[in-house]
Parts: sequence; C-alpha cells; structure tokens
Amino acid sequence: MDARLEAIRDTVLARNPGEGEFHQAVTEVFESLGPVHDRHPEFLEGAVLERLCEPERQIIFRVPWADDAGRFQINRGFRVEFNSALGPFKGGLRFHPSVNLGIVKFLGFEQIFKNALTGMPIGGGKGGSDFDPRGRSDAEVMRFCQSFMTELYRHIGEYTDVPAGDIGVGGREIGYLFGQYKRITNRYESGVLTGKGISWGGSLVRPEATGYGTVIFAAEMLKTRGQSFDGQRVVVSGSGNVAINAIAKAQSLGATVVACSDSSGYIVDEAGIDVALLRQIKEVERGRLKEHETRRSAVSYVEGGSVWDIDATVALPCATQNELDGDAAARLVRNGLLAVGEGANMPSTRAAVAVFQEAGILYGPGKAANAGGVATSALEMQQNASRDSWSFAHTEERLTEIMVGIHDRCAATADEYGDPGNYVLGANIGGFVKVADAMLAQGLI
Repeated sequence: MDARLEAIRDTVLARNPGEGEFHQAVTEVFESLGPVHDRHPEFLEGAVLERLCEPERQIIFRVPWADDAGRFQINRGFRVEFNSALGPFKGGLRFHPSVNLGIVKFLGFEQIFKNALTGMPIGGGKGGSDFDPRGRSDAEVMRFCQSFMTELYRHIGEYTDVPAGDIGVGGREIGYLFGQYKRITNRYESGVLTGKGISWGGSLVRPEATGYGTVIFAAEMLKTRGQSFDGQRVVVSGSGNVAINAIAKAQSLGATVVACSDSSGYIVDEAGIDVALLRQIKEVERGRLKEHETRRSAVSYVEGGSVWDIDATVALPCATQNELDGDAAARLVRNGLLAVGEGANMPSTRAAVAVFQEAGILYGPGKAANAGGVATSALEMQQNASRDSWSFAHTEERLTEIMVGIHDRCAATADEYGDPGNYVLGANIGGFVKVADAMLAQGLI
C-alpha cells in the first residue's frame, strides 16, 4: 500500500475500532488507489479519502415489537448514509442476526463504489436490523417492519435516501415497510423504496437483477478469453434470491449448475439444479435445501461442509461476506477453476482474492459483479419518477447494457493504470475517481 494512503487508512481503522469487515473493505480499496493519487494530488489535498471513509450520517435506533404470544421483543435498527456526492443515498436493508454497525458500514462503503460504477445518479448507503425473519409469522414480520419504519421514515425520501431489500428483506418486507411509510406520511411516494411489488410501483426484473447481473458480468469476463458459459460446470453458494436467479441465468446460457448451499449444508445435482423446485422450496415454502433429497432422486444433500469442495470451472459466491477463504480458493484453483463472479458483498476473504489473482483466475469483485440489483433499483426510481412501467424485455436490456458497461469500465481502467485484467483495481479506481471528482466539485461536504 502507498505510504501516504497507509497513514490515512490507519487513522480510519483507529477511529472505528472492532469493525473488522469495515476495516477489510477500506484496506482493499486503499491498496488500489496509490496510482490515482500520483496522477491526482488534488485528492490528497482535498482530504477526499478521509471524508469518504466517514459516513455523512449514522443512525441507530431501538425497534420494539410484540410477537404472536404477546411478548415484547427489542431489536436494533441501523441506517448508515455514507456518501451523497452522486445522488440520494441508495442501498439495501438487511434483516439478519449478524447485523451490527460494522457490517452495515462495510456494506455502505462498498455501495459507494458499486453505485458509482453503474453510471446512475445514486449515492451510497446501507441499513438493517439484527431481527431474524426466519421462522416468524407474517403477522410478526409485519409488526416488526411497522415498528422499524416508524423510526426510519423520518430519515428517508426519494430525494434523500432510498432503501431497498437485501438478505432477509424481500417483497413481503418491502410491502410492510412501504405501507407503514405511506400510513405515517400520508403520501404515496413510490420512489422512497425500491423492490416494490409490480402492481404498486415495482420494476420487472428487479427480483432477478442481482443474480442475472452477476452472470452477465462473469460472461463478459469469459469473453475476454474466448469463452462463454456454454458447457461450464458452475457452483453457487447460497440459495436465496440472488443465488436462485444466478443459477437460472447461468443455465439459460448453457452452463450446468451442479451445487448450491444454505446455512445447514449443500446439495449436489450432476444433471443441473432444478430451478423450479428450488424456487418452490425456498421462496414459496420457505424451507431448507435438505428437502430436495425426498423430492428429487438425483440430488444428494451434504450436511455442513463447504460447497467449495465441489469441482467447478465457474464459482458464483452469492451468500454472505467472507464465506470463501484461502484454502477453499486453492482447492477450486487446483480443480480447474476459470472464473469467479461475486453475487454477494465481499464473499471472498483477502487470502482467497490473493489466490485467485496469483493463479490468473478471472475474478469479478462484488462491487462490480453484483451491481445489477442496485442498477435495476435505479431503473425502478426512473419509472416511479415518470409514472411509467417498462416491459421485462426492455428492463432486462437496460440491465445488460449497464452490466456490460461496468465490465468494460473496470477493464479499461485496469488497462489505463497498467494492470490489465485486474478487475479489483479497475472497480476500485473507476468508482473512486467518479465520486472523488464530484466531492471536489461540491466543495467541503
């Protein structure tokens, strides 16, 4: 790391103790930015990095609610509004027991660069709660969401901060949140949340967008070596919305996705994952992957273990942060891996990234490869602003254009800075320069 940036990084880490994921995200970005500051000393003079690493606003609040038995429950809510140089804060809400301030800050920091790479006028933010919707009734989820929005509503708006979904927050949760926002404010402000239902302001392709976009980005990487998804053997981690749609898109392009996972284990289906059955079990029944064994004879279920033990030519980590470590990366490389496209946020550890890069693997970092979700959220905002609704085909075409553009921007930036094929460097510099220029243009903000 450049010595000038290392000193700034150390100060940032000291100001934010105990936030390991945030430290990891900051360090990974700083390691790419030395050449930028050689060309643009004004970024150092303007303290851009110091300002970029300090959120514009951090909100923490109590979320009280009553369960079905009438017992009072208390959770903690977060919204970190990180940077609005390019537009209103934009980023998802995550409901999961692991959520804490450090997790939300890492996600919000990554979101700044991701949103910049889309080319859309949106800033970076993130939020959520340590509430776990799994196993809760619809009525309990509704009461929690209503309590959560009773505090959050005062901090958001279509020109201020536009949340969306993330882990644990899907169409059901967005519906309850939007209903409470409308109830409190007496406004039908469609643009205040994205990921809404199609009949009340949502966008077609939004549920598919992150998974589809990850595969589109990976396909563009493969093209640089004269290859495609056709005939590839693919392993996907996770079995939520992003993973399911990544599986569907990869198989539509001719790949065979042989494995996916949940928090309890993973399934292997050498004939290719049955997407319709996976959707039924995970999205309709809210069940576990283990149920595949009794409903599809070709499937084997492995309790625990790592899905990365399965041989693959393409790996799509779509579950959560730091799920793929250095040992798993080395196994994948030994077994013939060609490319990695991250559908989750920072799913590969620093050791894993080093393994991939040293082996010359095509590696698409999450801030570039999984930007399809937020890009389509921005398209939803466009439709809301114009009181319009686009067809699936038109929206998917726009998503594809954006993801190809992100790939090309990352590749061109890596070339420009003397490290061809380094998508990490390309994504970090490409996103940073756009935000930094806007921050300097707007003065001391």
